[in-house]
Amino acid sequence: MQIGMMGLGRMGGNMVRRLMRAGHECVVHDIDPKSVAALASEGAVGASSMEELVAKLDKPRHIWLMLPAAITGGVVEQLAALMEPGDTIIDGGNSNYRDAVDLAARLAAQQISFVDVGTSGGVHGLERGYCLMIGGPDESVRQLDPVFATLAPGGDDSAPGTAARGYLHCGPSGAGHFVKMVHNGIEYGMMAAYAEGFNILKAANAGKQERSADAETSPLSEPQYYQFDIDVGQVAEVWRHGSVISSWLLDLTADALADDSELSQFGGRVSDSGEGRWTVKAAIDTGVPTPVLSSALYSRFASQGHSVYAEKLLSAMRLAFGGHFEKKG
Repeated sequence: MQIGMMGLGRMGGNMVRRLMRAGHECVVHDIDPKSVAALASEGAVGASSMEELVAKLDKPRHIWLMLPAAITGGVVEQLAALMEPGDTIIDGGNSNYRDAVDLAARLAAQQISFVDVGTSGGVHGLERGYCLMIGGPDESVRQLDPVFATLAPGGDDSAPGTAARGYLHCGPSGAGHFVKMVHNGIEYGMMAAYAEGFNILKAANAGKQERSADAETSPLSEPQYYQFDIDVGQVAEVWRHGSVISSWLLDLTADALADDSELSQFGGRVSDSGEGRWTVKAAIDTGVPTPVLSSALYSRFASQGHSVYAEKLLSAMRLAFGGHFEKKG
C-alpha cells in the first residue's frame, strides 16, 4: 500500500522503515531535509514540501503525521487545504483526543477523513512493532488495515478481531487518542511505582548513615532495621524473572541500572507531554477517582521545580513560628 509520512523523528522514521520492509511504498517529508534524504537512500520517495508530498501520492491519498501535539492541528489544516474528497489524514502523535474530535468534524465538511492513532512502541517499535489504538470512520480504518497490520507487533491470527495482533479500532475519531491518553496516564503511575519502590530499596541502609542530632533532623528510631546494602540493579534483574511485577518497563529499568546504578547522567527532572494531565482532567469530568495517576502526575510537576516556591513558604513558616532555620542541602 502507498502511504505518505510526515514527521520523521525517533518514531516516524522507524515506522517508515518497518513499512518499507513489508513492501509498502512510503512518500516522506520532514522539515529536516537530512531526515528525508536518509530514508530516500533506504528506498522511500522523498518530498521537499507538503505540496510535493500530496502531489506524489495516488488518490485516494493517505498521509500519516507523527508531529508534536502543539503543531499538529495547524499542520492538519494546511494539509487539508491541499487534499481532496476521499483522502485521509492520520494523526499518530500524542495529541489531545478533543482536538481529534474537532478536527474530524471540520474535515468531514470537506469529505476528508480524519483517523487518530494512539501509537505506543517508542524507539523499540522498529523491531517489536507498535501497539495501535485507532479512532475514525469505519471505511477509512478498513482501507488502512494493511498499514496497521504491518506496524503492529502481530500475534494470534486465530483470535477474533485484531486486538491480539496489537491494534484495535476503538471507535469514532477521538477514541484512539482517548485510549492512548489513558494508556499514558497508567504509564505515569507504573513508572512512579517502580521509581518509589527502588528509592526505598536504595535507602535500606539508612541505619548505617550518620544523622545530625538536632531539632531540624528527624531521628531514625530503630536503625537496626535499616542495615541492608541492597544492590538495586540485581533486584531489578531478579524481579524480571517470574515476579508478578515483571514488565517491559521493568526490563528497561534493569538495563538502565545495569549500565549505571547511580544514574549519574540524569538530573531527576521528569517531563510530562500532556497525556497525564488530560487523563486526570477526563477523570475529574467523569467523576472517576484516580489517586494513583494524579499523584504520579503531581510528582512530575514537583521534579520540574514547580514545588520550590511552596517549599520555600514552608521553610518561611517554620522560621516564623518556631525559629527553625532552613538546613542547607
